[in-house]
Amino acid sequence: MKYLDDLAVGERFELGSHTFQANEIKAFAKRFDPQLFHIDEAAAERSHFGALCASGWHTASVWMRLMIEFRKRLAEAERLRGEKSAGTGPAPGFKNLKWLKPVYVGDTITYSSEVIGMRFSNSRPGWGLLTTRGSGVNQRGETVLSFEGTTFLERRPGAV
Repeated sequence: MKYLDDLAVGERFELGSHTFQANEIKAFAKRFDPQLFHIDEAAAERSHFGALCASGWHTASVWMRLMIEFRKRLAEAERLRGEKSAGTGPAPGFKNLKWLKPVYVGDTITYSSEVIGMRFSNSRPGWGLLTTRGSGVNQRGETVLSFEGTTFLERRPGAV
């Protein structure tokens, strides 16, 4: 992972894509969001969605999994180059979570993260706060998920 000092507002990271299948939509929903339009095709057809669709929490969870996998790939590439990866700290939270379009069976969502702000921490020397906009876009180019998240990120050693 890059150090906070090495990032710039506007920098964008493609995290990967995921195609949602009926069995995983139902399994996630049965466990975490058991609304009928997520677990029963017939009920979903009668709902305002018109067909089985993924829970918004499911779409956000896939973003998180892909973000962690992205960070692991970056860290491995840095390790192979003999570089140290920046540490990441806790995430104090997120805001403006929006599920803008339903995600249906067979939809492929491409996820990304864009740097929208950063600041150095006064209370944690050597660290800063990175704010990003996470998003997911379907195969038709429609944004289905958007949110802003903030996380602690280590500064480059010796940075002032």
